[in-house]
Amino acid sequence: MSQIKKVRGFQDIYGEDAKKYRFVVDTARDIFEKYNFEEIILPYVEDVSLFIRSVGEETDIVQKEMYVFEDRGGRKVALRPEGTASAVRAYIEEKLYAKGGYHKLFYEGAMFRYERPQAGRYRQFHQIGAEIFGVSSPVADAELIKMVKDILDQLGIDVRLEINTLGDFESRKKYIEVLKEYLKKKESLLCEDCKKRIERNPLRVLDCKVESCKEATKDAPVLIDFISEESLQRFEKLKEYLNALKINYTVNPRLVRGLDYYTDTVFEFITDKIGAQGTVAAGGRYDTLVKQLGGPDTPALGFAVGIERLMLLVEKVPAEKNLVVVIPVVSEFNIEGLKATEKLRGKGIKTELILKEGSLKARMKLANKIGARYVVFVSEKPELKDMESGEQEIFHNIDDLIDVLVEKI
Repeated sequence: MSQIKKVRGFQDIYGEDAKKYRFVVDTARDIFEKYNFEEIILPYVEDVSLFIRSVGEETDIVQKEMYVFEDRGGRKVALRPEGTASAVRAYIEEKLYAKGGYHKLFYEGAMFRYERPQAGRYRQFHQIGAEIFGVSSPVADAELIKMVKDILDQLGIDVRLEINTLGDFESRKKYIEVLKEYLKKKESLLCEDCKKRIERNPLRVLDCKVESCKEATKDAPVLIDFISEESLQRFEKLKEYLNALKINYTVNPRLVRGLDYYTDTVFEFITDKIGAQGTVAAGGRYDTLVKQLGGPDTPALGFAVGIERLMLLVEKVPAEKNLVVVIPVVSEFNIEGLKATEKLRGKGIKTELILKEGSLKARMKLANKIGARYVVFVSEKPELKDMESGEQEIFHNIDDLIDVLVEKI
């Protein structure tokens, strides 16, 4: 029979990559806990209208990238392409707003977009994200940005921060009309996708990576010239807070986000180490989205970061705990080997019992291959070998050996 292979754009994560994945996720979780964020576990499948109403009907995600299907009950559903919309839906549906105060949530998991697969980009990809509901102060914007920076710093990833303000809804509406007129005059220079975006989603043209589109938009009107005084003051406050936190940033007046729901603050952490698609983490404020999806008028902000993109940038994963390998010298000692392994694991020690039969030499070779720090030879007189120093000790019984090993580890 022919071999069944994984679907294009999907991946198996195993071995060293799985260790990198877990390192990234665990690092982020540690930071989230320090900032007192609470985890929310969200469904992978949502009503398709959630993303049409939030991300925007004319966005590339909704128009070209979503996995949409009809389930057996005749409902039109989608595999989630991003996490914020689901978090907002949950905030409304679970009536978190009724509990008072503000809410800080984080999530982690798979997202799905039908994009062209490339390095660090898959059709099933994984994100870590966080949302803050119920706070309008730019202090929250600054703290969120600081939290993202802490995660990237902890992972040892060198990035630069770009920020911008999109202003409020009315400011952006005025700007979009002016931008449309400008883009119509430059239409012949735009790529086919951006020609369609002029009416559908003109802000997205500013975010296009095609060189001809970059050239066409270099003299485009700048959004900040249309921003209300209130939004400008808000942006100045954010910069003041970032300066106080000693966070370096660049104001990029052309920075927009590809999703319709953003208002005021937007930001991106960027690297030059993974090609043109250099954004590794991004987010911003979406003060109208909760109301837009049927909830109360609630200010909110959030960010997301692609785990696969971070994995490309993580150079070194910290060494794992000292691995102990147990080898029964001959098969007659298999029961003693099982018991010794159980005792070691009961002490909280990471332990591997060599399950394969074979010569002692072959099993030692396997122990070395899987990274054993110590090897326990189970026999009438058990022995302990330090794989780094080469030292070997003989004991009267396995319990004495385990006591010594616990002290070493």
